[in-house]
Order: sequence, then structure tokens, then C-alpha cells
Amino acid sequence: MADSPAHAFGQKLGEFLEILAEYLLIPVATKHGLYLDRKGPRPARGNLKKATWTDKYGSKHDLDYVLEGGGSVTKLGDPLTFVEVAWRKGTRHSKNKVQEIQGAILPLVETNSHTVHSTSSSKGLHCNILSASDAWNP
Repeated sequence: MADSPAHAFGQKLGEFLEILAEYLLIPVATKHGLYLDRKGPRPARGNLKKATWTDKYGSKHDLDYVLEGGGSVTKLGDPLTFVEVAWRKGTRHSKNKVQEIQGAILPLVETNSHTVHSTSSSKGLHCNILSASDAWNP
């Protein structure tokens, strides 16, 4: 991919949105007694640097965040929420990215559809895609 100031800015903006999402997810995890899986070494994942989860087809998916019931640094828990954060310029690109993320996360949701944790207020698995675009008009 060509190096351009616009691309570099978009990368930085995406990184900022990931940090913001993490800042918002930490108190949710704490309040509900959940573990927040994220990028970075974790013994439960063999110290892999990415939050990688495998679906029922054996495909691996690198995710931004996963809220787990019963998880810890040393133990994989039951995934309750998969969270992906994305930034794209323009409506078409945003829709395409959301569809791409959806295609990756839905097999994980199917794989873990049995997951129910007593601290989850809605008692089920969730899939969250946080997407931002400069074309959105609230």
C-alpha cells in the first residue's frame, strides 16, 4: 500500500479509536466481573500478542477485544462479547468494512452460541462492531 499522509492519519485515528474503546470497556468488564481480552501477551493464549479466537471451522480470527466470563490472564474464559473497532473514510468503505468484520465474527458467534455467564445481564453472547466514518450524519 502506498505511503501517504492521509493513510498515516487514518491509521493513527484507528489506533486512537481502539484506545478509546478499551478505555470504555475496562469499567464494563470490572463492573460485571469479566476479563477483557485484548492485544498483548497473555499466558492463556500461549503468550501470543494478538487476541486470536478460533471458530468451529478451524479459522483463526484476530480481534480487538473479547469480554470473557470466567477468564483471567492464565485461563481462557467463555467469550460473551466480541468487539471490533474500525474507521473508514466514506460510507461505501464503512459498509464494506462492517460486512467484512461481520463475516469474520459470525462464525465465532456460532461456535460460542452456547456461552451463557451468570454475570451477563442479557444472558447471551454478543457481537459488537464499532465503526466510524466521516460520512455519517447523525
